Amino acid sequence: MITQKTRRMLAVFAAFILISSVTPQVLAHTPGELVPVGQTVGINIKCDGVMIVAIREIESAQGAVTPGSDAGLLLGDVITQVGSEKITTAAQFKEAIEKVPGEAVTIHVRRGEQTLQLTLTPALDHSGNYELGLWLRDSMAGIGTVTFYDPKSGIFGALGHSVSEVETGTLMPLENGSIMPAAVKSVRKGAAGAPGELQGEFDFTQEIGSLFSNTMTGVFGHASDPTTFSQGTPLPIGTAGDLTLGAAKIRANVEGKSIEEFDIEISRIFSGGDDRNMMITVTDPALIARTGGIVQGMSGSPILQNGKIVGAVTHVLINNPERGYGISIERMVENAFTGVPLESFAA
Repeated sequence: MITQKTRRMLAVFAAFILISSVTPQVLAHTPGELVPVGQTVGINIKCDGVMIVAIREIESAQGAVTPGSDAGLLLGDVITQVGSEKITTAAQFKEAIEKVPGEAVTIHVRRGEQTLQLTLTPALDHSGNYELGLWLRDSMAGIGTVTFYDPKSGIFGALGHSVSEVETGTLMPLENGSIMPAAVKSVRKGAAGAPGELQGEFDFTQEIGSLFSNTMTGVFGHASDPTTFSQGTPLPIGTAGDLTLGAAKIRANVEGKSIEEFDIEISRIFSGGDDRNMMITVTDPALIARTGGIVQGMSGSPILQNGKIVGAVTHVLINNPERGYGISIERMVENAFTGVPLESFAA
C-alpha cells in the first residue's frame, strides 16, 4: 500500500551522457580509493520534460484516429514545451492543452540528440471530449543499491546502469533526483524464467543525497551528509588489468538495512560495452537460499576481488538467477568524476 509518507517500490531497477542544462567542467579530483557501500536506497528521478510511454487510438466520428502518430510523435519522445510554455510535469502539459481546447498546438520534442518542433491536434471522441491519446511519464521511483562513495568529494554512484522508462527502455533525461533511506522488507526469490525482487519501503520525506546525472553506467550524485556512506574502509579502484577469473565477493543489502558480503565467481570478462563487462556466478549457499541468486533491486551491489573494488552487479540472467552481469568500476568512475558540473558540489 502506498502512503503519503512511506512508499513501496514503484518501479524496478535491475536487469534492466550526462544530461544537464549547464556546461560541464572537469572535476580536478579523481579518486584512487572508494568506499564500497552495498546499501539499498530509494531512488527518485524527475524527468527533464514529459516522456511519451504510450500512443493510443481515439474513436471519433470519422473512425479511429491517432493524434500522436499523426503529429509524428514516437514512444520515448520527451515533450519539453507547449507553445511558449516550458513543460516539466504531466499536469503542466494537461493545463497547457486545456487552455486551447480543440486547437492545434506547437510542441517542442527532444528525441535523442535532436530537438523537433511538431504540431499536435486533439481529436473529438464519441463523448464530445477532445483527446490526444498520449500516456505520459514525468518521474520514476524505485529501489536500487549504492555502489561506492568517495569521502573527498562526497560523490556516490549507484545501479551500474541507467534508470530507463519501463515501457520503452529509453533513458530518463534527468532534471533532478534524490535518494532516500530504504529497508528491505521481503524478497521474492528468483527462479528460472521469473526474476526475483527485493521488496522494500522508503520515505520520500528524507533525502540523503541529490543526483546530478543518469547515465548508461549508473546514476551519480552528492551525499547530503558525509557520514551517510563513509562507514566502510576505502579500497583501491581495480583496473581492467586487475580483474581476473575466479573467486570474488559482492556486498549486498537483502534484509532490513544490514549489508553483508557473499561469495561469487567472475566466470567471464568482456571488453567494451557500457554495463556488461563481466559475467558473474553466485556461489554462496546462504544468498542462493534467501534470494535464489541475483534479484531485481541488487543492481549496484559492489564487486570486490583481491582487496579492490572492481565492479558492480547490473543484470540477472532470466533463465538462471544464479548468474548475471557486472560493470567494471572503471566504467562507472569515468562518468562519475569526468565532466561533473562543479555546482553539483555546493554545500
